[in-house]
Amino acid sequence: MKRFMIFSGLLALIGLSAFVAPMTKRKLVADKALSTVTYAAKHPLHDWEGISRDVNCAVMYNDDSKQIESVAVSIKVASFDSKNSNRDSHALEVLDGLKYPNVTFVSTELKPSEDGTLTARGNLTFHGVTRPVTFQATRKEENGRLTIEGGFPVTLSSHSIERPSLMGLKVDDQMTLRFSAVFKL
Repeated sequence: MKRFMIFSGLLALIGLSAFVAPMTKRKLVADKALSTVTYAAKHPLHDWEGISRDVNCAVMYNDDSKQIESVAVSIKVASFDSKNSNRDSHALEVLDGLKYPNVTFVSTELKPSEDGTLTARGNLTFHGVTRPVTFQATRKEENGRLTIEGGFPVTLSSHSIERPSLMGLKVDDQMTLRFSAVFKL
């Protein structure tokens, strides 16, 4: 950094400062100790959630505008814990967890609002099928941390996942993914 400052100072002295771009963007990686992704699913007989604390998420953050410019997330299917080992092992089977080990999201467009919300568009890849998604998220900066929270529905059939059944009744086709990603600024 010191060399960059000296170099840009020299260029400014000779009138070439326009050729030096300020270093305003940086990659932030989610703090795994504080970040989670949760799915919520329903069956006619009961509802449940599974949570992953193994959140691999990175954002490109612009220090000048204080805005997130892009997001990439990858979660291991095997990392979700529903507090029921039989259900979790069956989910790995149904989701072909060995063939498709990750659920990923990569943003294509982020639009911030002045109220702290963020509209995110991007591609969700689940069970080997990539689909566009759009969702709202909230962002909060405090105590040297950036927190992004939100959620969106995911339809199993649109990702070529056969809905499992219990006692002859299938789980709902739609589940909800919720996330909370925390970054140190």
